[in-house]
Amino acid sequence: MSTVAATNAPSDPGTRPALIDPPVPNWLRRVDAVAARVGDRVNPILVKEKRQALKSRQFVVTFSVLLLAALGWTVAGSLSMMPQIYTTPSAPRMLMGYYVVLAVPMLLVVPLAAYRSLENEIDDGTLELLSITTLSPWQIVLGKLASALLQLLLYFIVLFPCVAYAYTLRGVDLPSTLVMVGTLLAAGVLLTIVSLFFAPWAVTRSGRLMTLLVVMGLLLSTQYALGVMMFWVINNGVWTSALETFYGAVLVTCIAVPMGHLFLTATAAQLTPISENRSTSIRVSLLIFTAVIVGVGVAGAQLTDPIDAVGMVIGLVILLCVIWVIAGSMMVGESSDITPRIRRELPASFVGRAALTFLTPGPVTGLVLASAVGLVLVGGFDVWSRQVDMTGGSSWFSSRLLADSRRMLWTALAYAVGLLTAASWLMRLIRIRNSPRVEVGFAALVAVMVLSALVPYSIGFHFADYRSYPYNAFQLTNWFWTTVEASDGNATAIIVAVAVAVMATMALALTVFSRPKLMFPRRIALPRRVQQQIAQDRLASQPK
Repeated sequence: MSTVAATNAPSDPGTRPALIDPPVPNWLRRVDAVAARVGDRVNPILVKEKRQALKSRQFVVTFSVLLLAALGWTVAGSLSMMPQIYTTPSAPRMLMGYYVVLAVPMLLVVPLAAYRSLENEIDDGTLELLSITTLSPWQIVLGKLASALLQLLLYFIVLFPCVAYAYTLRGVDLPSTLVMVGTLLAAGVLLTIVSLFFAPWAVTRSGRLMTLLVVMGLLLSTQYALGVMMFWVINNGVWTSALETFYGAVLVTCIAVPMGHLFLTATAAQLTPISENRSTSIRVSLLIFTAVIVGVGVAGAQLTDPIDAVGMVIGLVILLCVIWVIAGSMMVGESSDITPRIRRELPASFVGRAALTFLTPGPVTGLVLASAVGLVLVGGFDVWSRQVDMTGGSSWFSSRLLADSRRMLWTALAYAVGLLTAASWLMRLIRIRNSPRVEVGFAALVAVMVLSALVPYSIGFHFADYRSYPYNAFQLTNWFWTTVEASDGNATAIIVAVAVAVMATMALALTVFSRPKLMFPRRIALPRRVQQQIAQDRLASQPK
């Protein structure tokens, strides 16, 4: 006190005392230092996006309309239920209104704004400027996603008191309210990720318009489907038990998290230069997604009754097989030319090459990886279903369903391998004079599937005098009809499916052994000048 008083004492009676700032506490200095370090580590894309978003007309208009809509529905909804609101449970009606007010920005405005933001970066050419900086494609995508998530959180915080007010009016239980809130948040995040995934697809103006229409259709249809489901939950409550509700939440989370990571990985891969490895990270993410879904399915089969688990396991296996067929079609659409930059990053040891060969970019490794995963999935389901039948854990209906599913999945796997192999040959012909994108591989698979099913059926239809006719062995390439008949136990279809499996295996082996350099690419040494540059960059990045 004496020191401060002496310091503040005027040196001259005629002058005012000098104003001296009080000393800053040490704990506040430490907080400021930590905040500075965190601010330096924050994604610069996030900082830029938030500055632009908070000043943009879209955010101001949306936020203002949200507040006005919430206020208007609170007043109008409450007055419309007077005076019964004091004696009669009135929460469902109010909560449905608040759901509509909150769902529009969270499920439509924010995902569409994230899509437009990344598309504008690509359209204006600013993404090329970002690519020459130290920012990686993952940082760019995560910055866009984090900016959208902050807006989602802000909208949710603003409407949360309104949801709490509706809950106090009675008529809706707490689990239903939590299901509504959790579904909105999870759907908003996942739709934002999917919208970002579609942004780098198109390169022309017509393509961008078509992609925008696809995104709008996806957002509107999802919002409508979720609205119908949430209205039913609000009016009728959660119809499952506590254990089933918990398992359902875990199942949805386990599906949504790896799926979101897969879409983010694919988005970052689209922003990665073509000279770098785009494929390995997507394949790893696909394997993680598959492992998580298989783990959830195994846990669900152990926790629930085997009869009830049959439909869930069959659905998960079919879902994974469809995903891997689509992913395999894009893998076979990859270029067979592996750049030197990618070859320098390949594993050099024998163990590394043996374990990680299928993660190497290329159409042949992608074809083998998709076929191997499909074989593991269908084989695992076959073993599990036979074990359920042997232990007597299935009824007559579920036992028949498991047998039909086994025949259907094995037949579908044989055709999938054959169709993917044919699509890889078609892409090889297309790449002789063109350099198509990997999405063309999916188009090639669709073309092969349509022709292989339509041509034999049309020929048989013509010879049958344009009348319906029974299945015969001439429908060898008709994957749809053969799969349906084989699942029903048709002996001719089963024989045809075995023949298709043998031919598909031979075609796959021929594809692999005819291009051994693509199946087992070798690593090349890093040039000396590149090693020197890397060493200089490491020295420059070290703190002095």
